[in-house]
Amino acid sequence: MTESSTILADRPEAASFVEVRREGDVVVLELCREERRNALNTQMCDDIRVAAEAAVAEGARALLLTGRGDVFCAGADLSGDVYSGRFPLALVWMLDVLQTLPVPVLAAVNGPAIGAGVQLALACDLRVVAEDARFEVPVAKNGLTVHNWTIRRLSDVVGGGPARTMLLGARAMFAPEALERGLANVLGELPAALAWAHELAALAPLSLRHLKMVFNDDGARDQATPAQADAFQAAWNSADKNEARQARKEGRAPEFQGR
Repeated sequence: MTESSTILADRPEAASFVEVRREGDVVVLELCREERRNALNTQMCDDIRVAAEAAVAEGARALLLTGRGDVFCAGADLSGDVYSGRFPLALVWMLDVLQTLPVPVLAAVNGPAIGAGVQLALACDLRVVAEDARFEVPVAKNGLTVHNWTIRRLSDVVGGGPARTMLLGARAMFAPEALERGLANVLGELPAALAWAHELAALAPLSLRHLKMVFNDDGARDQATPAQADAFQAAWNSADKNEARQARKEGRAPEFQGR
């Protein structure tokens, strides 16, 4: 039986970004910014984090995260506020919360997961992936980069070689390979993901909490070295980033200068 949730009732301005519904012990978080292909901005990152924490506080035994329409998440909304100072912080905070929640979080990857959409899927404990889905992190095409956690978590999940292909090579991974590599745990649609979420919700909560805690204690969340932090900021503050943004507006290929 589906119950209407009031998790975001005190934040009506956020209701169009994340729809929350409860089905027994499972809470479904649906990204519902379909007109932007469920791309993330600062407010949406905040909404996911707040809704996830509230769901657990209200007794959810499992969370299921999916996207409305035929796209899971098209990444950061590069036409929005992602170039502002707070977006990277809001994104990392949201990803960290999903990892540290004491209940399992599943992703129903119902279509393309691009950039921050891959990060969102990686922050979930398990992924049910549609057969026509793909994963892509094209930051090298956009003059941006990702923080250490993304690089290490992706390497841990799919292996170092495929992670390098996706990040350094800026190439996509499609659902069949994702299943082979472990980025997809199961191929299937939302009903299969929801059924699995209910199975997880019936398992021993303390066991799941411990397993999740140990799995995520993999060094991926260790603090970046000063040199790594400087390199991250250099990319986000670069002229190349601005060139990519301008080139996108003008419909041309960017001309990167390494500065």
